[in-house]
Amino acid sequence: MSKHVAVLMGGWSNERPVSLSSGRECAAALRRAGYEVTEVDVGRDIANVLSELKPDVAFNALHGPFGESGMMQGVLELLGIPYTHSGVLASALAMDKHQAKIVMKAAGVPVTDHVIVSRGEAGRGHVMAPPYVIKPIADGSSFGVFIVKSGTSHPPQEILREDWNSGEQLMVERYIPGRELTCSVMGDVALGVTEIVIEAGFYNYEAKYAKGGSTHIIPAQLKPKIYDKVQQLSLAAHAALGCRGVTRCDFRYNDAAGEDGELVCLEINTQPGMTETSLVPEQALHAGHSFEELVAWMVEDASCNR
Repeated sequence: MSKHVAVLMGGWSNERPVSLSSGRECAAALRRAGYEVTEVDVGRDIANVLSELKPDVAFNALHGPFGESGMMQGVLELLGIPYTHSGVLASALAMDKHQAKIVMKAAGVPVTDHVIVSRGEAGRGHVMAPPYVIKPIADGSSFGVFIVKSGTSHPPQEILREDWNSGEQLMVERYIPGRELTCSVMGDVALGVTEIVIEAGFYNYEAKYAKGGSTHIIPAQLKPKIYDKVQQLSLAAHAALGCRGVTRCDFRYNDAAGEDGELVCLEINTQPGMTETSLVPEQALHAGHSFEELVAWMVEDASCNR
């Protein structure tokens, strides 16, 4: 008898539209792989819904706070439903970019210098010499991210708007020029390294999810030792935070800085996007795993006490 999989999607974070896309595509692939699938648009009554549904596995396709911050994982632990991706602690750690950097740095993964300041302080004047990046401590899909370029007279005033909903504490970090690289980990294996090329601006929401928003080059054209280093650091970050299942690490690589350049890890994503333009399915395919095989692997890998 095939496993009954509840695909959790939607929710109420800024990333709801992306989560719905990820969830629908994963649900379709799981059905093609032979699973019984129920699509669940997650609301605050999710514990009651899952108690009645009684699935064998919860495929967590939520993005953003609640879905990937350890809270949903805690609900699933309480209900005793095996689930995909990382557990409570790893999810909470990775979602908090400040704490994740502390852990990664201690494990030898190079990270950018940063300070944590209030929204008001970040908006009143430069807290770091430009160029620098302002980002929420716990949000995804590049919501609320601003690059402050050299010569800019004042910080972006958007962060002071009354409708700002990305937290009162912000991270301000040194801007690393150069190339955007990313590498996924599947279990204990690092997949291929992708370079993300954006025509203009940076790898923001539009570049991530709009068709033609960015170009993915896999394998990234790098010196072999740099390519290997990206894979090694992705595995190190995954292990340091205690992640499980599939994760994706994002890097900046300034190949003009010295002989080997400067490579830094920006963050680790414990629930990366799984849409048709997403990086993880592309990297899995490059490694010989179809989309159906990837999601089936994630279901079979699911457990409690992750």
